[in-house]
Amino acid sequence: MKKVLQSGLVAGIVLSILSYGGLFLAVSIKFFDSFFIGYLSNVFISDRSRDIFFYTHALLISFALAWFWDRSKKLFHGHFIIRGLEFGAVYTIAGLLPILWMTYSQIDVSEIMVLSWLGFGLFQSCMAGIIFAKMNP
Repeated sequence: MKKVLQSGLVAGIVLSILSYGGLFLAVSIKFFDSFFIGYLSNVFISDRSRDIFFYTHALLISFALAWFWDRSKKLFHGHFIIRGLEFGAVYTIAGLLPILWMTYSQIDVSEIMVLSWLGFGLFQSCMAGIIFAKMNP
């Protein structure tokens, strides 16, 4: 259990840094301005009472994935990078794709927005998987 908690915490910190660093970079270079306009929709307006959920999502997903890794790590073979990438792909296909499919079908969001969430989720889960494969083989 100690390895699960340690690797989950490390992955959470790394994912937080990469997530917010990537967001800062994307906003700073003004290349994605037209993409970010989609977030001005009424769907995304918040009264700030739930912002803590947004800022802690990397820790939440990291601990959940750390538990999932601990339960399924024997299924993944090879170098730790390959194991981590395969783990990330499995989670993305089995866990993320279905919920994004439902999100797109029920909420007024664009295809590119949902695809960016899918790509971001794949990136996060692969990075977490690599960390888990290295710290908790």
